Amino acid sequence: MASSSFPIINMEKLNGDERSSTMALLHDACANWGFLEVINHGISIELLDKIEKVTKDHYKNVMEKRFHEAASKTLEGVVSDKNDIDWESTFFIKHLPESNLSELPELNEEYKTLMKEYIVELEKLAEKLLDLLCENLGLEKGYLKKALSGSKGPQFGTKVGNYPPCPRPDLVKGLRAHSDAGGIILLFQDDQVSGLQFLKDGEWVDVPPMKHSIVVNFGEQIETITNGKYKSIMHRVLTQPEGTRMSVASFYNPGSDAVIYPAPALLEKEKVDESQVYPKFVFGEYFKYYETTKFQEKEPRIEVFKALQKNAVAAA
Repeated sequence: MASSSFPIINMEKLNGDERSSTMALLHDACANWGFLEVINHGISIELLDKIEKVTKDHYKNVMEKRFHEAASKTLEGVVSDKNDIDWESTFFIKHLPESNLSELPELNEEYKTLMKEYIVELEKLAEKLLDLLCENLGLEKGYLKKALSGSKGPQFGTKVGNYPPCPRPDLVKGLRAHSDAGGIILLFQDDQVSGLQFLKDGEWVDVPPMKHSIVVNFGEQIETITNGKYKSIMHRVLTQPEGTRMSVASFYNPGSDAVIYPAPALLEKEKVDESQVYPKFVFGEYFKYYETTKFQEKEPRIEVFKALQKNAVAAA
């Protein structure tokens, strides 16, 4: 399903007379959609074009043959769309607290240099967006950044993905439906080949490909800190019979030892009933559990950590 009203935030308008209406649009996107696209976000078009080129070149020169050799076996015996197959070719780059770029020999120096430059800009954008969320929520500036920082700051990494054409898009997803575990996710995606969808009001909605935009969504830690005001939304990637879709998804997540809990100022302001308060937990422990339940509904995960907190209090 396409949506003509999909929220697009022009960040240039935050600097002028339209700031209040743009902030209102951002709040609505965060509260009622969970997905949005930002344009005029401060990352240069030239840099984005270079990232797109080196990512597509790397797939074609290094990953494509490998993917197709494995993919020919992947579809053997698949007769139903109820399967655990993701039709994607991916690798992961760690940026913070420590980079692993030097440990990825298949990436050439140009790619590594451009990715370092891109991530510096993307980190600035992530933290700017977090502060805009703080402003809309009535939290002090820097609250969300601080809440996501463990003893070594946040964890920041990029999943570089390509979603090749699939001969059986009726049977296999590019990536099965899931919600994200972490903080704020910033995606630079293909502007020609679509496939990303998210769940809204029980229907799958397309995220429209748009040149030079950054798609933004939130993980379960932002949902917890905002006590459900800004939710982590189920999303998936469809396969296409033609065209390879590029996806450069960067995850600004809590440090593994960060203690996550609803912002007290929000609970006080909203006068939330105790039964509706999200749990308190250490992100690393939550993420371990998430990894075993990623493709399941998020609500049972949250309930498990509510029960763990309740038991810990009772035993104290």
